[in-house]
Amino acid sequence: MYADILDEAAAREQQLIEVALANRKAPEPPSPVCRNADCGEPSQPGTSYCCPECREDDERWQRAIQQRRVA
Repeated sequence: MYADILDEAAAREQQLIEVALANRKAPEPPSPVCRNADCGEPSQPGTSYCCPECREDDERWQRAIQQRRVA
């Protein structure tokens, strides 16, 4: 079916990439209210947070939750 082993390898690699892209988790749409639970302020346009500090705080919190699930 393929001219040589390199063509077959390239086709399989492309297939794996397409499967990975099809199965990836879709990003969450921007929220109108800051996602930092302590804040509640309106978000900046195109983002889910009112300021960089709230984004960093929420990212730290989400990482901590993930680490608890692993252990």
